Amino acid sequence: MGEHKDRMLRGELYRDNDPELIAERRHCQELLDTFNATAAGEDRRRYTLLTELLGSIGEGSWIMPRFQCDYGHLIRLGSNSFLNYDAIILDCAPVTIGDDVSIGPRAQLLTALHPMEDHELRRQRWETAAPITIGDNVWMGGGVIVCPGVTIGANTVVGAGSVVTRDLPEKVFAAGNPARVIRAL
Repeated sequence: MGEHKDRMLRGELYRDNDPELIAERRHCQELLDTFNATAAGEDRRRYTLLTELLGSIGEGSWIMPRFQCDYGHLIRLGSNSFLNYDAIILDCAPVTIGDDVSIGPRAQLLTALHPMEDHELRRQRWETAAPITIGDNVWMGGGVIVCPGVTIGANTVVGAGSVVTRDLPEKVFAAGNPARVIRAL
């Protein structure tokens, strides 16, 4: 494993233009091109492609095309979970999605972070990443954005269009920008 990939996986500053990372993203994009070009009814082929792309996928889980991610192998999708159309996962850090999770269309799970205070580091394309964890039986409405480092507790519902900037506890309904807990469930 090269220096920048190792740094990325440790959550340290790394350069995304490292040749090893570029090659991994290209391989991921090739698999995604094939996945996203599948025809309606090719469920078995889609699942087979997802088993090659993702770090793991549980039984009964599926993702609707069009799906986009950076690496694929850093995504763990539990059993009986569903990602609707146009999901985007920037998986520069691990993304763990539990069992029985439903994620609405055009959701974004974004692990990538760029330096805010050090303008020169940002100009030189240094970045970091922080993992995202989605607990079991979470329902996220359409267009939800989950920011780096966030954990969403089990049995929580996130309203459509919400931007989740910090952890949400289990068994709550949260919504807004930034998302806030509206009530217990």
